[in-house]
Amino acid sequence: MNKRPAASAATALALTLTLAACSGNGDSADSNGSSAASGTTVSHIHGLGLDPADERLYVATHEGVYTPDADGEPELVGDSKDDFMGFIVAGDKTFYASGHPTSGGNKGLIKSTDAGETWNSLSLSGESDFHALESAHGTVYGYDSTNGLVRTTKDGVSWKDGARLEALDIAVGPGDPGVVLATTAEGVARSSDGGETFAPGKGPVMAFLSWTAKDGLYGIDTSGGLNRSTDGGTTWKKVSTVPGGRPQALTAVGAEHVLAATQTGVFESKDGGRTFKKRLAVTSSGGH
Repeated sequence: MNKRPAASAATALALTLTLAACSGNGDSADSNGSSAASGTTVSHIHGLGLDPADERLYVATHEGVYTPDADGEPELVGDSKDDFMGFIVAGDKTFYASGHPTSGGNKGLIKSTDAGETWNSLSLSGESDFHALESAHGTVYGYDSTNGLVRTTKDGVSWKDGARLEALDIAVGPGDPGVVLATTAEGVARSSDGGETFAPGKGPVMAFLSWTAKDGLYGIDTSGGLNRSTDGGTTWKKVSTVPGGRPQALTAVGAEHVLAATQTGVFESKDGGRTFKKRLAVTSSGGH
């Protein structure tokens, strides 16, 4: 077990994955230009979720949180067009997120209890940018990309620092609060102590992970290949390739219910990833 950052070569690849998924200043002008010409467009997705209160889809992006309107077109939720990075639907109308205000800086951890209409700052404002968030076992788990730390909080205010590592995404075992997985350039790294320490990454290199049901751990690789593990990440089997190229986000709603965002859309599968239906169109971000 170790707490050391990944080796330089691994770090370089991890940073490449991060840039592929999260870079975006150049996209804003393109998106704004498209919006002026043909209505609202969505590019640069950082998170996905279904509100269990009404099964509505929410999409966290570089320019706010969106949901499909009655015609399936993206509609801004609330009035914030901040850059939402880490994003998780934690319960009925209850979301956690992180990212950057339009004025710059880091949001730390923020929370909404009205399905994204308004947000309240909980902690670490100006200090941390969580690129990945998970809510499980009465705990919020986050990957603080600003400091390269896995961190946990029970109350959203006081944080416990865990391992330092170069990662892009994390997932938490639904049956065990101690099991945390992280996507690294070496493969999927595993922690058995709640993120305090991680074994070196191994197995397939994934961009994103999501784990809601014990036998429904999903990972998507950098080319959009969707993989599933029924044994907690010990072995993986490729299920399909999500349409649309490079992935931007992944959320397992249930054992057979999966949401994935790629360069051309948000796609939904209700058969374990074997087939997908487009839920929301995405403007291509030009490979960034």
